Amino acid sequence: MFDWLHQIPILSIVCYVPLAGALAVILFYKRDDGERIRRFATWVALLDFLISVPMWWAFQREGALFQFRESAAWIDAIGVRYEFGVDGIALLLVLLTTLLGFIAFLSSWSAIRVREKEYYVFMLLLQTGMLGVFMAMDFFLFYVFWEVMLVPMYFLIGIWGGPRRLYAAIKFFLYTLVGSVLMLLGILALYFYNAGGLLGWEGLGNERTFFIPQFHDIAAQIPPDLQFWVFVVFFVGFAIKVPMFPFHTWLPDAHVEAPTAGSVILAGVLLKMGTYGFVRFSLPILPEATWRLLPYLAMISIVGIVYGALVAMAQKDMKKLVAYSSVSHLGFVMLGMFALNPAGISGSVLQMVNHGLSTGALFLLVGMIYERRHTRMIAEYGGISAEMPVFATIFLIITMSSIGLPALNGFVGEFTILVGAFNRVWWWALVGALGIVLGAAYMLWMYQRVFFGPLENPENKGLVDLNARELVCLLPIVFLCFWIGLYPRPVFRVLERPVNYVVSKVDPSSAQAVAERGGAARPAGELAGE
Repeated sequence: MFDWLHQIPILSIVCYVPLAGALAVILFYKRDDGERIRRFATWVALLDFLISVPMWWAFQREGALFQFRESAAWIDAIGVRYEFGVDGIALLLVLLTTLLGFIAFLSSWSAIRVREKEYYVFMLLLQTGMLGVFMAMDFFLFYVFWEVMLVPMYFLIGIWGGPRRLYAAIKFFLYTLVGSVLMLLGILALYFYNAGGLLGWEGLGNERTFFIPQFHDIAAQIPPDLQFWVFVVFFVGFAIKVPMFPFHTWLPDAHVEAPTAGSVILAGVLLKMGTYGFVRFSLPILPEATWRLLPYLAMISIVGIVYGALVAMAQKDMKKLVAYSSVSHLGFVMLGMFALNPAGISGSVLQMVNHGLSTGALFLLVGMIYERRHTRMIAEYGGISAEMPVFATIFLIITMSSIGLPALNGFVGEFTILVGAFNRVWWWALVGALGIVLGAAYMLWMYQRVFFGPLENPENKGLVDLNARELVCLLPIVFLCFWIGLYPRPVFRVLERPVNYVVSKVDPSSAQAVAERGGAARPAGELAGE
């Protein structure tokens, strides 16, 4: 039905609609046109989401690995091309980005009433930067979008954030910039090795290119020592963005000080750029280094799961509790990824999406109650389910999604990760299960303190329940939580080929075992559409 999408530059359209919207706001709106800017920017975000949705049906599950390909000459002198394309992993993250982008814009209507022109321009630019990261198939282009994304988020936190916004913004910027610079060194090392040698390593002498699939093809020929050092610098860059323990310290400050929409985007999409970097670059390009460092990677992930959960249990601020829960949940995502088998990586990617939905919704809900009470302290609440029954019901659904209740999306992702981890090292799954138990403890503790018990604080009496705009923000996420939880098969079908491709690169024996059991693993060349 939507096959014609393969004939047009649909990825560029989706990527640059927000950029066009930002330029329109700059050129055609005055600073005091707050309401008109607000509506226009939200319509642009909705249009972008609606344009992206047909790609779900147009994506050919049995087709080439990377689809909707776009290619054009760009900087010939150094082998840089404009290359766009998505596989099943990137497709899910693109759709997650456009959905949460629209929801973030709509949630900002009542929260942002100062300097609205600049705010919505930065939000639109941020949307383009995030989409470009997931679509880029050229290392240089990927790095450009990675850096473009950094600047708008810095200003969103630094201008529209909380009392300590400047500190949080600078901390976020410096952490991410350090990781970006190290990642750039790794990209250049791979580029020069492929183009003819590097610092004593005998290069391949291939054409000068930044084309990512070509580096997948030469993975087995990269010397072990070079793989090790490139993996290390990639690890720092991606681990900061995830963030993995001990690179996580910027995250609670950024989340707490960011405006609600900034927290939604930060938790829902930006953190996934780090996990995406591991599955797109580190694992398939640097397989030997991955195996060499695997015990340490798994240990860091496990520490992150337990540490994040324990610190979350000690928080008195709802937003800070949700922020530390992200450290724990993303440690779980990384544990599944480092299982290096189809179940673990499939569960890891699915849990990226699940975390974006559930944690993004939690930040929305905390922001909505903050607009009414102007406090996020758990002790200030109690018994508000009687005043806000719809809010309490949706908060409960999202809480159950976050802790992995069966029939909701979190359960499917966590269960699949545990299967993959158990297949690799049984006690990884044991510690991961401990993280799930701790997650249930702090989330249910927060919910009980906020919504149940006597309504003793007079300021909580008469609170207004959710309005229509807020329901529009939340109900799509609730629907997806149930859909993925009850019928995840379409998502796993989209993930099957790219996950098996990654496994075939990093652990061919595991991919072959899946094929012998009647699974869908195929040779890497076939998966690439050759």
